[in-house]
Amino acid sequence: MATRPKTSEAQIIEQYRIALNNAENQPQIASTMAEFGYDSEEIAKGKQIWQNANNAYNLNKTEDDETNLAHSNFINKKAEVEGFYSLHRKKAKVIFRNDSVTLEKLGIKGSIPQAHVKWIEVVKKFYAITTSDTEIQTKLARLKITPEELNNANTLVGDLETARLEYMREKGESQDATQAKDAALAEIDDWMSEFYAVAKIALEDNIQLLEALGKTIRN
Repeated sequence: MATRPKTSEAQIIEQYRIALNNAENQPQIASTMAEFGYDSEEIAKGKQIWQNANNAYNLNKTEDDETNLAHSNFINKKAEVEGFYSLHRKKAKVIFRNDSVTLEKLGIKGSIPQAHVKWIEVVKKFYAITTSDTEIQTKLARLKITPEELNNANTLVGDLETARLEYMREKGESQDATQAKDAALAEIDDWMSEFYAVAKIALEDNIQLLEALGKTIRN
């Protein structure tokens, strides 16, 4: 199948729908095409192939929408966790600036990793320790970091991981749906390509009927 812009997929599917309906329901087109092998049974085959393509296209759209929603949810939750973590990290670095052991223990030495997997590991480590070590909590309280804040942030980290898993699942489903859609469109493209080639021969003396099938003839 020739590559086409995504924006035209809906248009080509609609063009095929109109062409097949007119080939079935417009008496002159139906009778002429039947003489060239495209009788009601053959048109029904084309309509089934079209229906498969239309279903695959709609499913792909749905999966894309769900992926975008899951991605947005993931990004929003990550931004929320980043906000908490950035502030808590800065305060903890001040409080433990002369305590390299605790800095190492909390994983706040050096810069914050940019890659998500390494970043989330660092964040999880920080909150796993701060929510379970009462001595560290007591010291953090000096800069108004409460145990409730730490527990809330730790819960948000769990929510973030769940959101990322959901996004990755939806992304995979969307990719599968895209492959299925592309295959279905390739099949209907191939069927319609031969259909139009025959229609040009069968209806060459009646341009208006050919245009009813979605083909514009230039003089």
